[in-house]
Amino acid sequence: MNVLVIGANGQIGRQVVGLLKESKNHTPRAMVRSEEQAGRFERDGVETIVADLEGSVEQLTRAMVGIDAVVFAAGSGGHTGPDKTLLIDLDGAVKSMEAAEKGGIGRFILISALQANHRENWNETIRPYYVAKHYADRALTESSLDYTIIRPGGLMNTPGTGRVTAAENLEGGSISREDVARTIVAALDEDKTIRRAFDLVAGDTSIAEALEKI
Repeated sequence: MNVLVIGANGQIGRQVVGLLKESKNHTPRAMVRSEEQAGRFERDGVETIVADLEGSVEQLTRAMVGIDAVVFAAGSGGHTGPDKTLLIDLDGAVKSMEAAEKGGIGRFILISALQANHRENWNETIRPYYVAKHYADRALTESSLDYTIIRPGGLMNTPGTGRVTAAENLEGGSISREDVARTIVAALDEDKTIRRAFDLVAGDTSIAEALEKI
């Protein structure tokens, strides 16, 4: 599949692009915000497109021409305020869903946050972030897209183990960004993840086996 990675310059997005580039089944297109970011991917032989999540749905639809699946790994980042969280993590995600529907793209993978579906379990210090994730998730489940919503726990920069726990309701935990990226790419090939949402933390089960049991 030709896969558009939105948020390709982020820590998870870069790893997803790398894994897709190495894959025999998929080809990445990196969506980034600036020509400078685009140049880094293009030097590595990755098709790249510059587009803005604060722009129009039409602009995003054009970015998806020739694409079979979308991975939304974008985020406003921890150094911005609630306004950017709403514009990127919520509205940017929803506009990307609308663009995918307009472009006839069925498959859409969204990176959310552990327990985003349960308000009573949100981290109060980053409540606007959870609000954005919660409603982006809901918009995707109500769409016509063949979605997968992955809700990772606390993100770490440690090396991945390739072993995770994936379930619809996990109380807590953390996971390496590398294993999140591996799970995203594996989900593209696992039909059992279609129209499913699940929490994801480090565990003892191989990623492929964990996704088979979702």
